[in-house]
Amino acid sequence: MISAEGLKEIDRAIAKYPADQKQSAVMSALAVGQEELGWLSPELMQFVADYLGMPAVAVQEVATFYTMYETSPVGKYKITLCTNLPCQLGPDGGSDSAAEYLKQKLGIDFGETTADGKFTLKEGECMGSCGDAPVLLVNNHRMCSFMSREKIDQLLEELSK
Repeated sequence: MISAEGLKEIDRAIAKYPADQKQSAVMSALAVGQEELGWLSPELMQFVADYLGMPAVAVQEVATFYTMYETSPVGKYKITLCTNLPCQLGPDGGSDSAAEYLKQKLGIDFGETTADGKFTLKEGECMGSCGDAPVLLVNNHRMCSFMSREKIDQLLEELSK
């Protein structure tokens, strides 16, 4: 279910904890699984539970608590836009303007995926970069700052290639 390389990464995370507490690596294991498969299917969560020697429900609790984990399929590119107050107050209408523009450009609303499966748009909480408002994350790893309409167009064009 997870590649040999992914299992090595999980094993490195496990090695950071005492031998009897390897379940502490659950967040790392879920991140690896999601990176490889795109989302956390019930089978993937069961695999992680078995690998870490913990109840499947405990893995599911973690996966459903944190917003960076997806428990249903998402597009190839998950765009998460911060909509907290500092980003709303950003230049050129802030995240409210960026949200409307993204929705219009992609033809979807928050929580939806484009028909071609390429983009999913999510609303996010503070990303800790308030001075760069508005900000968004691509696939939980790439932060994009000062997202004007021009920068949104550039990003979507780059991701569409």
